[in-house]
Amino acid sequence: MKKLITSALIAASFTLTAGIAHAEDAPKTIDQLLQQIKVERANQGKVNAQREAEFKAESGDKAALLKKEKDALAAETKRGKDLNQAFLDNEHKISQLEADLKTAQGDLGEMFGVVKGEAGDFAGKLINSNVSAQFPGRDKFITELGARKQLPKIEELEKFWEEELFEITQGGKVVKFNAAVTDIDGNVENTTVTRIGEFNLIANGKYVVWKPDLGIIQELSQQPDGYVVSSAADFEQTSSGTAKVYIDPGRGALLNIFTQKASIEDRIEAGGTIGYIIIILMIFGLLIAIERLITLTIVAARVKSQAKHVDKPGNNPLGRVLKVYAENKDVDVETLELKLDEAILKETPALEARISIIKVLAAIAPMMGLLGTVTGMIATFQSIQLFGTGDPKLMAGGISMALVTTVEGLVAALPLMLMHAVVVARSKSVVQIIEEQSAGIIAEHAEKRAD
Repeated sequence: MKKLITSALIAASFTLTAGIAHAEDAPKTIDQLLQQIKVERANQGKVNAQREAEFKAESGDKAALLKKEKDALAAETKRGKDLNQAFLDNEHKISQLEADLKTAQGDLGEMFGVVKGEAGDFAGKLINSNVSAQFPGRDKFITELGARKQLPKIEELEKFWEEELFEITQGGKVVKFNAAVTDIDGNVENTTVTRIGEFNLIANGKYVVWKPDLGIIQELSQQPDGYVVSSAADFEQTSSGTAKVYIDPGRGALLNIFTQKASIEDRIEAGGTIGYIIIILMIFGLLIAIERLITLTIVAARVKSQAKHVDKPGNNPLGRVLKVYAENKDVDVETLELKLDEAILKETPALEARISIIKVLAAIAPMMGLLGTVTGMIATFQSIQLFGTGDPKLMAGGISMALVTTVEGLVAALPLMLMHAVVVARSKSVVQIIEEQSAGIIAEHAEKRAD
């Protein structure tokens, strides 16, 4: 222990000596160094004593602060217990008051339930009503009333009744009002809108619908059939009296369904490649039929005119037959008959040209439709095999092809068959006129030869 203290003193001495050695007033003798060390030790002792006193003073303050905090914790703990007990007491009072309220309400509680349910239903009706297109924002009070948890006041019940009465009266009126209408391109136009009760809205001769989620009046992306839209346009222009108009009893629901209705272009596209081939065949057959019909009509007119002037053969089938007779007047009856038959046989192919093609196309069209039906059913069964029957949309393409191509084949065959019958009849009538004139010529020649 003594060695440890001695070592510490020596280290302290060296430290003090090193510090003093760097000072300007460094001691020059051992006595001065010893004296300076004593002074420094005395000063260090004073500092340590002062620090010890400060520590003891702070220790007392900390103890007092700790006692204060403990007292505060105890007070807050007691306060928490008091508040918890007060909370439990208040919960009990609230339960008791709610029971007393239900007892006091009696039939009013049942009435409140009815009002709340009716307000909720009526709010949904107001939101989607076409009357709200003219008077927007009417559903806010009714929606709030339906979500309220306390009994409504008499004034609020009266206002609720007035809103229902207003809806009923407006549902029986046809009125016009100015509003912004959004077309299918997104352009907004302020125009006059005709409201037919709660059923329909008409603007610019077209049906429009109220979009409550967007708060706008919007034009239908696809209008109903032309006769329906024309009646709406006529009704909009009517200022007095009565006019016919088609209404949507679903208050716009049916009109929205019409927007999903497939157009003619969509149906043709659903037919696929086979459908387009059928259409091409029909157009090609009709062009041939029209060409034959026009040509035979002109030829028939010329032949009839020639029949009235047999002595002046012209450039037509009958005229060419008459030229053969004029060239063979001196031959016997049998030879003349053969010559005229040959002339008629030469004219017949030109009169019956391309008529058989119309008949072939009329027979091919339904067969192509049947091919499309089979192809569509194969595609449908492939979809069922791959994806099952859970989603009908996956089978819609094959079913559409199966149905549309059959219809297209029949639609193509019917006019082609009709045109074929007309063209054949026109051709036979011309040939019949030529044969009648030929038979007359032969009979007249035979009479002359007999004389």
